[in-house]
Amino acid sequence: MNPQFGNGVNVFFDDLGPRDGAAVILIHGHPFNRTMWAPQTAALTTAGYRVITPDLRGYGESPVVPGKALLADLADDLAALLARLGIERAVVGGVSMGGQIAMELRLRHPGVVRALVLSDTSPVPETEDGKKFRRELAERLLAEGMEPYADEVIDKMLAPYNVIGMPEAAARVSAMMCATDPEGAAAALRGRAERPDYRPVLAEAAEPCLVLVGADDVYTPVAEAEALHALMPHSVLTVIDGAGHLPGVEQPEAFNRALLDFLAGL
Repeated sequence: MNPQFGNGVNVFFDDLGPRDGAAVILIHGHPFNRTMWAPQTAALTTAGYRVITPDLRGYGESPVVPGKALLADLADDLAALLARLGIERAVVGGVSMGGQIAMELRLRHPGVVRALVLSDTSPVPETEDGKKFRRELAERLLAEGMEPYADEVIDKMLAPYNVIGMPEAAARVSAMMCATDPEGAAAALRGRAERPDYRPVLAEAAEPCLVLVGADDVYTPVAEAEALHALMPHSVLTVIDGAGHLPGVEQPEAFNRALLDFLAGL
């Protein structure tokens, strides 16, 4: 865990594994933090990869920047972090909002991206209804705090049967959500409402991409992952059985196997 001055923001992160290993940066989703990647970090560092897991601004230990955090701001933070670490190219992976930030990195800083890993995410811009929902949710989190929201969405973040069958994983996910500063979450929600259409840049991407999705994801269903896979000329798709929106948490062994197989082929 180290503070790092990035794009005007002190981004906290873990930088683990051999310094001469191929670099992989993993970007958490909303409203989580870098600890969600613990199973992946363990597997990747054991395999010889250098793994960077940041806390996005407003999440985890990184400071809150009130107002609105565009995905462009979050991507620029991470590009600055990689530059300060002397990492010229990295495999860039993310889940949900983290996947959209990975797409934004590809859009804004294409030279940094060696390959993409996109888990349970969507490249399409927000709908008008979606914009309204995210902005209203931002205000709700500020008014109510994170706990009511966390209770409401836990059986969408994880498949409902995993909330019951994997109580430790459910408790860890709930704890991450409840620990998030509502002001940081609200800023990201406002920014995410304004995200662009990433489909044009992804359709032209020459880099390889691994698309992952939980078989029972209700936020970004398998059909959306199939559409993302079909869009990208050099992608592979892996559907993780027994998982919802966070297959890296729910089925870490299957997720890690797909990830390591993909990385081995680069």
